[in-house]
Amino acid sequence: MTGRHAPDHLIAGYADGSLPDADAWPLEKHLESCASCAGRVSRAVRDTAAGPVLADLRQAVLAGLGQAAAAAAPRAPVVEPRPLRAPRLLWAVAPAVRGAWLPAVLLVALGAVLLAHVAGFPAARPLLLAVAPVVPVAGVALSYGRHADPLHELAASTPSAGLRLALVRTAVVLAVSLPLLTLAGVVVPSSGAPGAAAWLLPGLTLTLAALALGGWLGLRAATAVTGGGWLCAVLAPVLAAPDGAVSRHLSERLSLYVGGTAAQGGWAVAAALCAALLAARRTAYDRLERH
Repeated sequence: MTGRHAPDHLIAGYADGSLPDADAWPLEKHLESCASCAGRVSRAVRDTAAGPVLADLRQAVLAGLGQAAAAAAPRAPVVEPRPLRAPRLLWAVAPAVRGAWLPAVLLVALGAVLLAHVAGFPAARPLLLAVAPVVPVAGVALSYGRHADPLHELAASTPSAGLRLALVRTAVVLAVSLPLLTLAGVVVPSSGAPGAAAWLLPGLTLTLAALALGGWLGLRAATAVTGGGWLCAVLAPVLAAPDGAVSRHLSERLSLYVGGTAAQGGWAVAAALCAALLAARRTAYDRLERH
């Protein structure tokens, strides 16, 4: 309902409690930013049978608060209000940067550098490019949902929950993993593999695909399908190569999948399609958070 007001029948159904959950959640999100519709809901509730009861309860609460404040006033010192030190944004993104995922990103980046410059492993760049697209996908799985967030019940009950919260945490995951892994690729010798930034579009596409599939499969299953599918497509043919030249075969496979304008253009189209599918399925996350 962005950019317009809620219809009267939705307001009436919400006020008397007959509006289905699938319609109530979008309305609640709209009320968060629309004072006009919020006032209409308040007036509609006052016109229902619950209106007089709520009015009496409000008067009783205000009277009780007034008496408590009057009794405590002579004894209570004046305390200046303290600024909030935990903004809502930090609460929203915290699961995306805590736990084992952030050390895992650092381990992947640092491991590739050590393999190349300390161990002299020639396939360090190809191996990094093969693993890097899966890292943000795993980060999304570990930052969203009941299994990852101890405050899941609280988050799911807010009007700002749903896909908006998932996208905020996904943005944090991408903001951490993209520069770290790309920088690691820059300092690792190429060994015939594509450029250090060649994995960015595949990583973005796999992340969007996991979010889109999450509306049907759940986020953990969707990330397992997308991340596992990528690893199988890249690594399985290399491990099955008869001559054992892992570095050469891995570089050739990655050049086929992510190297060149045609491959990158295909990933860009796939990313756009996944984003469109995610937008079409955005309300699925409202129901997903309740399970």
